[in-house]
Amino acid sequence: MNTYQRRREAVRVWMKQEGIALAVIEDFEAKRDPALRWLSGHPMDALLFLSAEGGSLLVPWDVILAEKIAPDSLVENIVPFTTFDRDAAAAIAGAIQHFGVEKGAAIELPSATTYPAFCRLRDTLAGYTLLCREDGLSNMIKAGRAQKDEGEIAIYRQVSAITNTLMSLIEMGVKAGTLQTETDVALFIEREARSHGCEGTGFGTLCAGPQRSFGIHCFPSYTNGPFATTGLSILDFGLVYQGYTSDVTMTFARGPFSARQKEMLSLVIEAAALGVGTVKPGIRCGDVGKVVNIFFTSHGFSMPHGLGHGIGLEAHEAPFLVAKNDNTWTLKPGMIVTVEPGLYENGEGGCRLENDVLVTENGNEVLTDSRIVWL
Repeated sequence: MNTYQRRREAVRVWMKQEGIALAVIEDFEAKRDPALRWLSGHPMDALLFLSAEGGSLLVPWDVILAEKIAPDSLVENIVPFTTFDRDAAAAIAGAIQHFGVEKGAAIELPSATTYPAFCRLRDTLAGYTLLCREDGLSNMIKAGRAQKDEGEIAIYRQVSAITNTLMSLIEMGVKAGTLQTETDVALFIEREARSHGCEGTGFGTLCAGPQRSFGIHCFPSYTNGPFATTGLSILDFGLVYQGYTSDVTMTFARGPFSARQKEMLSLVIEAAALGVGTVKPGIRCGDVGKVVNIFFTSHGFSMPHGLGHGIGLEAHEAPFLVAKNDNTWTLKPGMIVTVEPGLYENGEGGCRLENDVLVTENGNEVLTDSRIVWL
């Protein structure tokens, strides 16, 4: 039994416990769900059906791609989406027939299903019990994805090593004067990511020179303006390797600095160490964020965003290190989270320092080597 089969088997056990006969996973352009790749290996644009009695059915938009990729995960059956006229309701009806799901049985739909879509399915699939729940299958899979297995951790060691290499190359390029603009840096990352075997970037690279670094997420994500000139510049990027994304932020600091900038840089460096030091199994995720918030507040500053988040098949996924009362997540071994304290002020610019941290049995391991680059 390979990794994908083990994950699907865990879902089937849950389905049995919940009385679910058929589970539907859907990933298309208007509604992306990395659970498809997590359970089948197929990257996108497909429906995946799991039966509580055993067996899986993949209904891909691109059947040629699926037949090359999905067999590695031992998906039992592949049927082209065109068989059902590229209609999700027809595909679900086909899956019901394929698995012999009896009338009255419960079918679990993705929690992201819209109400109009749910109503159409209810009318089309009359006689079946349709479930669409926040705390249903989507939540169960989210929890499974949050805690990485040995294979996923091995991938993260690889993508982290590549990310570290690119950070060093970028630092060298900036210092040598070969990377002078935001566009220079962003396109360098795009090219080098692929030359190092990555699928691409995990999100649109955020590259902001001193005139734009006041933004938490600069807009546009990069321009042809100068980068790493006098003041504070922020570079936030991630690389995707075998589906999994890294996420790091470097700050490039070139003096002379104002007294306020010096204080911001010093506090962010200290907050990063404090945040990483708090990451360990058994700690409530909200408490990690709270520790850093209290630290900044004690020095007269306020961080306008959460301390960090989980990473995986998505750049932002559970758990989140956000100091909110309804954040009930607890850190567990195998989780990989970002720790990214930042401070931003109009006129002074911004600084952020972000690394990816693996929660271990006894504490944590910092996988990436992001830093403040002093120029």
